[in-house]
Amino acid sequence: MRISGGASRGLPLIGAAVDGVRPTTERVRSAIFNILQPDKVEGSRVLDLYAGTGSLGIEALSRGAMRADFVERNRRQCRVIQENLDFTGYGDVGRVACAEVLDWLNRLAANTNDSDSYDLVVLDPPYRMGEPTPTLERLAQSGLLNPKSTVVVGFSNRVTLPVDIHCLHEIDRRSYGDNAVGFYAVRAAAN
Repeated sequence: MRISGGASRGLPLIGAAVDGVRPTTERVRSAIFNILQPDKVEGSRVLDLYAGTGSLGIEALSRGAMRADFVERNRRQCRVIQENLDFTGYGDVGRVACAEVLDWLNRLAANTNDSDSYDLVVLDPPYRMGEPTPTLERLAQSGLLNPKSTVVVGFSNRVTLPVDIHCLHEIDRRSYGDNAVGFYAVRAAAN
């Protein structure tokens, strides 16, 4: 597994340390970041949920993101993410939280302010978890998104995600074999 683009293109990443972790493939990561406009990534604050190996957030850092936070529940995978950050030279702009995603979102949302918002949120949860709608709902209500935030979610093609989830509206959807990727933007509040 390698970084597919940006300043660190070609650098290898450590893969899964435990069974059940399904890293986002290089093909899908490359497609995601080719679809995103550079201004959605460069200088952005990124949140990588269900981070696994950290490949999505590290890919964003390689492509010019300012900083990235990674949330992963498995302690061994948290160590893998930190090792990948250190090896790629992003250890000083990446922060790893070893926690359950929904618990972490609830905790952070209770103590958030405007400066805590993320410009780009990427998540590719385990397929065995089922559909990621509950996580997207919690994220949409957390106060961690700003009016220009983009949320990118990986999921199984066998799952149907809603087009609208609270303040999030699907703006694009792509399929790659059994993998699907949804792109959501924050809807403007009604006056």
